[in-house]
Amino acid sequence: MESFYKTLKSEEVNFQEYLDLDDARQQIDHFIGELYNRERLHSSLGYVPPAEFAARCHSA
Repeated sequence: MESFYKTLKSEEVNFQEYLDLDDARQQIDHFIGELYNRERLHSSLGYVPPAEFAARCHSA
């Protein structure tokens, strides 16, 4: 979990200026849902995104 929060802060939060709390929630949700889970490669999962890893597990 600590690694995730470090990534969230270093790749999203530190580079954004949010208009308000709702905007922050939307932007962070987009980062997690689209970039982190669907595109970003994770070494602990064999260098595949979490969404792809989960799909492989469910189809096996």
